[in-house]
Amino acid sequence: MCGRFTLTVSSEEIAAQFKTNPPQLPQLEFNWNIAPTTPIYFVKGETPSGDVRSIEIARWGLIPSWAKDAGRASNAINARSESIAEKPTFREAFRSRRCIIPATGYYEWATELGPYPPKQPFYIHRKDNALLAIAGLYESWIDPASKKEVTTASIITREAVEGLATIHHRMPVFLTEDKWSEWMGTSKLRESEVDQYLALLN
Repeated sequence: MCGRFTLTVSSEEIAAQFKTNPPQLPQLEFNWNIAPTTPIYFVKGETPSGDVRSIEIARWGLIPSWAKDAGRASNAINARSESIAEKPTFREAFRSRRCIIPATGYYEWATELGPYPPKQPFYIHRKDNALLAIAGLYESWIDPASKKEVTTASIITREAVEGLATIHHRMPVFLTEDKWSEWMGTSKLRESEVDQYLALLN
């Protein structure tokens, strides 16, 4: 997880749920099969408190700022919560560029861990059809060829729990509203704060 997800709402609807500034960006088409490298929306904080927010567009598949080419993008669509504080690909983004990736739902394929036939597909979404608030990271990368800045993002995953653990061993990290502001605050984390922010992902 997570290799495909869906988003079938407008940026204005995202702004309403996540209480962001009015979006000033192109509208992405509704997409029932978002794949790696596809443009996606993400919500980020604009202040240290994370209470002022905006919506931006990124390419799904994080490229660390120090990468020499874009080949890493398809390999960094997901970031494991257990290692984001140390892994070089995600370490700086975790400390400074945390975000929420909105989704209508996502697809998962059963493994041999549960009662379902392996590779049986499932579509996972909220019963009330509200957007999923998935914890994410974003990064800026300069393309050496074009010299253009490219914004990329990654979904954070964790060990699956409860009913989802019968389908697959991993799941996205879902953030409840009481965690949004703290997670999206713009202040760079001090070493003493790392465990506090990792706890938000449990």
